[in-house]
Amino acid sequence: MGGRTWESVKRNLYHEAVRATLLGLVVNLALGGAKLFGGIVGGSLAMVSDAVNSLGDVFTSSAILLAFRVAQKPADAEHPYGHTRAEAIAGSNVAVLVIVSALIVGWNTLRSFPPEPTTETPPLWTLLIAGVNVLIKEALYQFKIRLGRRLGSSALTANAWDHRSDALSALAVLISLALVRILGPRYAFLDGVAGMVVVAVILNSATRLLLSSGQELMDAQADSEFVEAIRDAAVGVPQVRKVDKLWVRKTGLEYLVDIHVQVSAALTVDEGHRISHRVKDQLLERFPIVRDVLVHLEPFPHPHEHADQA
Repeated sequence: MGGRTWESVKRNLYHEAVRATLLGLVVNLALGGAKLFGGIVGGSLAMVSDAVNSLGDVFTSSAILLAFRVAQKPADAEHPYGHTRAEAIAGSNVAVLVIVSALIVGWNTLRSFPPEPTTETPPLWTLLIAGVNVLIKEALYQFKIRLGRRLGSSALTANAWDHRSDALSALAVLISLALVRILGPRYAFLDGVAGMVVVAVILNSATRLLLSSGQELMDAQADSEFVEAIRDAAVGVPQVRKVDKLWVRKTGLEYLVDIHVQVSAALTVDEGHRISHRVKDQLLERFPIVRDVLVHLEPFPHPHEHADQA
């Protein structure tokens, strides 16, 4: 597989991620506007809180789209490893923004709790908005969680869980509106309770996104199954005796690999150099999401291992 093919595979990965993010942006914009209107006209604090959540997701999706655009820029003198970390940076910044927004919504909900006594019940159409929101958000979750796992995108996976959180939040709103409508206006306080449930779900989702982005920025080791697959592929290269060290760090949709392989100490420098290139080419061909591989050669058996065994 040639370098041009590797690049086309990676471009396709980003294109799929961008399309999925755009879909989420458009849906959140439409739902956010509908819920904001319904919450204000229908007098539902919970629905207004949920609308703020959806409109906040519009900014989240916008930041992720910008990050995907920056991440695809080629490496340059100032960024020899490329710009793929833009995704994690966007994710962490967006998470902080969402947390602050949720706290503001939560504070405003608490200030207006308990609600003023009323004789009105929420209109039936507000339940329809909440119900449709549950179905759409759950469908988006199912779509994005599969795509995020397939592409290895932390931003898309976190965005998928955000949709699941939204679905649960909308379900809480739906239940509270239904109960107030069935039990009567004196149970209007349930709307405020649902509003706080929405805030709690938002905070949980945003905190998870912040931790996930932070792990990537701190160069955490990649998933153990992926690491072992890379190890097996490297060991399969002729004349590679053993993989001594293997570090795999995530950067955007891609990965950077640092690998120490042991080869016969009797080989010449030129022979060792050719083996290291075969290892690199093998890993890049087998794993298109690997951006680059740094191979370090060591003699086999390693002097330290020999001393330990003596």
